[in-house]
Amino acid sequence: MMHLITSPEAWAALLTLTSLEIVLGIDNVIFLSVIVSRIPERQANRARQIGLALALVFRIILLSVLVWLIGLTAPVFSVAGYDFSWRDLILIGGGLFLIAKTTHEIHAEVEADDGEGDEKSGGSAFFWVIVQIIVIDIVFSLDSIITAIGMAQDIEIMIAAVVIACLIMYISSGPVSRFVAEHPTTKMLALAFLVLIGVALVADGFKFHIPRGYIYFAIAFSAAVEFFNVLAKSNRKKASKPSA
Repeated sequence: MMHLITSPEAWAALLTLTSLEIVLGIDNVIFLSVIVSRIPERQANRARQIGLALALVFRIILLSVLVWLIGLTAPVFSVAGYDFSWRDLILIGGGLFLIAKTTHEIHAEVEADDGEGDEKSGGSAFFWVIVQIIVIDIVFSLDSIITAIGMAQDIEIMIAAVVIACLIMYISSGPVSRFVAEHPTTKMLALAFLVLIGVALVADGFKFHIPRGYIYFAIAFSAAVEFFNVLAKSNRKKASKPSA
């Protein structure tokens, strides 16, 4: 352990892997922000905390069973010349779930469903939000940790990077959730990104890799444009108010 603390290579690996885990965690934060927006605020805070805690737990569990995890990448059957592993099937299933869930949310937004049904169901709505968060946490954790295995050799570095990334996700998820709740147009933008991420997961499962850099650049660019739209709208409201 001491040799890792004094090794420049270990610190460089930790910094690189932490940065990667933070970027990969964007998917988690966006999904959490959208899914908790349809339940009361107090429950939403609890759901977000539970969801991020589960994300950390799943990642550490997966890191502790590396041999089993690597085995998930071995082919289990072939169809039309394509080999499919358990990892591929999990990514395809998770991607389809994400697309279906996001499409349902988009439909609710278009139909102006204000979520009253969810609020009336109380504990039931909270339970199903947690179930959905668990499903997506497993999918994103699997993708994240398999990437980490390819970048670092020491499990201590992997665990440290995952813990740091989850803490940053926890800190950022509150402001992101509030921003999405206060600005409905950003929620639709987030939903569009989740459809895109779902398609990317399904494509990965079918061995067609879409470079994540393209997706994250599109997210960053669109988020910047939306930020300036929100800022401009806020300034126009202030300018239209009669001066005292």
